[in-house]
Amino acid sequence: MPESAAGDTPESAAGDITEPGLTWHPDRYLDRYEIATIPLGPDPDGEDPISATLIRHSAPEGVSPDSGQHRAVLHVHGFTDYFFQQPLADFFHARGYAFYALDLRKCGRSLRENQTPHFTTDLGRYGEELTLALRAVIDEVGPDAKVVVAGHSTGGLTTSLWLDRLRQDNPALHSRIDGAVLNSPWLDLQGEAVLRTFPVTMVIKAVARAKPKQVLPQELSLAYGHSLHESAHGEWSYDLRLKPMGGFPVTFGFIDAVRSGQRRLHRGIDVGVPTLVLRSNASMSTHAYSPEVDAADVVLDVRHMARWSAHLGDRVRVVPITGARHDVFLSAKPARESAYRALGEWLTEITRDIEPPLIDAAADNATSAGTAR
Repeated sequence: MPESAAGDTPESAAGDITEPGLTWHPDRYLDRYEIATIPLGPDPDGEDPISATLIRHSAPEGVSPDSGQHRAVLHVHGFTDYFFQQPLADFFHARGYAFYALDLRKCGRSLRENQTPHFTTDLGRYGEELTLALRAVIDEVGPDAKVVVAGHSTGGLTTSLWLDRLRQDNPALHSRIDGAVLNSPWLDLQGEAVLRTFPVTMVIKAVARAKPKQVLPQELSLAYGHSLHESAHGEWSYDLRLKPMGGFPVTFGFIDAVRSGQRRLHRGIDVGVPTLVLRSNASMSTHAYSPEVDAADVVLDVRHMARWSAHLGDRVRVVPITGARHDVFLSAKPARESAYRALGEWLTEITRDIEPPLIDAAADNATSAGTAR
C-alpha cells in the first residue's frame, strides 16, 4: 500500500498545487507518465488527510495549440482499480485527444496507510475532485477544450451522477463536456433479486449508519483477477497492492452509498451529453477461474446495464461486446478490438470528423501493446 497520497511526492498536499495549475512529478507506476496531487478538504468520513491524483502522459500527444482541436479525456476507474490501462490512453492519443486519468480519494495512488481503500459513504463527494480535475484539464488543454468523460464500473455510476449534478449546478462548465463513455457501469446491485428489495436496502442503510466500515459477509472471488493478471491467466501487468487479485473488502458504508446513487439513477437523470455504454454480451457468476471467465462479465450483471442505461439521458447508445470481460478494454484481443472499434466510430460521430485517423490503425496500436506496464 502506498505510503503517501501520490506515492511519489514527499511534499505536503497543500504544497502540490500552484497557480495557475498543478505541479507534476514522475509517476512511479507508469513510465513516461506524470502525476499531480489535488488536495481536498477534510474527509467527511474521518480519514484525513485526503487528496486525489491526476495522471497524464509526460509529453501529452495529439493536441496542438494551433490544431484547432482542443480535445481531452478524463478517465475514472472503478472499485478495486486505478489507472494503468496505457493502451486506452494510446488509442485516444492516436485520435488527437490529450488523456488524463483520475485516481479518486483513497483509491490507487491516492490511498494512504491510515485509510480504508475506496471508502466513502456518499458517491456525491467525488464531485469535488472530479470538478477540480476537469478545471485542471481545461486549463492545460486550452480555453476551447472539449472533454470526454470516461468511467468504468463504479466510476461509470459516479461520473454519471456527477454530470447530472454539474449540468444543473454549473451549466457553463458542463458545456465543456463533449460526451461520456461508460465501460460496464454499475447501474444496479448484482446477485439474487432479494438483495435489491426494500427490506434488504433498509438493513444495509441501518448497518451503514451504525458501523459504516463493517465489512459485508461475502466471499471475495479470484476469478476476475486471475483472468487479468499476468501472474495467473491474464496478460496485464499492474500493482496488486492497488488492485488485489480478489478485490478489496466491501463495507456497508460504501455499498449504501452505491445503492443510494443507483436509486437516484433509477428515478432518471440526464448526463446531458451523448453517451456510449460498452458492456459484455453475457455475465456469469463464479468464484474460480475457468476459460469461460475470459469471455463474460463475472463482476456485474449486464442485464442491469441494458435495463438502466435508458435512465442516463436521451442520447445513449448501448453496444454489447461479444466475449468481453468486465473491463471491455482488458478483454481478450478479439473483444478488445471490437470495443475499440465501437468507441472509434462513436467518437467520429460526436466530433463530426470528416477524415479522422484510421480507426483500425489506432485500435491496432492500442491493442497490440498487450501488457500494460
